[in-house]
Amino acid sequence: MFIWVVLLLVVGAAAYVRLAPSDQRKWHKAASFQSIEEKRGKGFYIWRQAVEDDGTAALAALDRIIRAEPRTALLAGSLADKQLTYVSRSKVVGFPDYTTIGIYQTPDGQRYLEVYGRLRFGRSDLGVNAKRIKGWLGQLQV
Repeated sequence: MFIWVVLLLVVGAAAYVRLAPSDQRKWHKAASFQSIEEKRGKGFYIWRQAVEDDGTAALAALDRIIRAEPRTALLAGSLADKQLTYVSRSKVVGFPDYTTIGIYQTPDGQRYLEVYGRLRFGRSDLGVNAKRIKGWLGQLQV
């Protein structure tokens, strides 16, 4: 009987992780750091680079790369808004990770392309967000 209860709990937790809805208001946000080039942490990865022009070409190219990624879908935003958020799910359990990309401007007028990836469940993603984002940026050749 105990084994069935444990199995039911594991299956229920896996179903919740895979089926839990994604709240756009919570996840469709830029990083809240003011002056970083690259920041790493447990469960999140942030990359930021200055762009010479308005950045829309780089943003559109990155959007195409991300949309081609398996198990990744647009959650919110658009190229017109210059901010897009995607949800990427792990292959087996379907753990969701959120990545927001956008063009942001500092008060002095400098524009940045920013990529902000973070996990939803747990405390560490074992470097998955960093690896995924670096792969996308490598294709972008930034």
